Amino acid sequence: MAINKAKKKEIVEKLEKSFSKAKSIVFLGVKGIKVNEQNKLRKTLRGEGVGYTIAKKTLVGRALDATKISGTKPEFVAELAVAFSEDNLASHREISDFQKKNKDNVKIIGGVFDGVYVDAKKVAELASIPSLHTLHAQLVNLLNSPIQGFVMALSEIAKSKPQA
Repeated sequence: MAINKAKKKEIVEKLEKSFSKAKSIVFLGVKGIKVNEQNKLRKTLRGEGVGYTIAKKTLVGRALDATKISGTKPEFVAELAVAFSEDNLASHREISDFQKKNKDNVKIIGGVFDGVYVDAKKVAELASIPSLHTLHAQLVNLLNSPIQGFVMALSEIAKSKPQA
């Protein structure tokens, strides 16, 4: 369906605004994905504070050209979806999880991380980094582990000594 110039300009301005605020962006090739799957993805992304839109590749390209992103822009496919977030890793992680479930219909093309274009391989690497909440839990467990081992050792020593 054809879009008039005013609507195209509005879409580009909206994308520019979203991209300028975003710390991370993921570009997806979506083909043959069902509407209910799209809706599930949107709902999941919204819960994580990640924006998601489908737009023509030329309009996305114009919006990206207006931003100050360094590196080489990836080659876009015909049907393009964009996920963007103010969190450095949220969009990468959520899209990667979704792509694993829908390998036939979704392909990660590339993205932006900290103002630099990255390829699909780098997006997958970034997606494997745990969330900040998970990292905090791992740190607490790491700090607690020696203390817990020491307490258990003292407990075993106390149990093994004969009582007078």
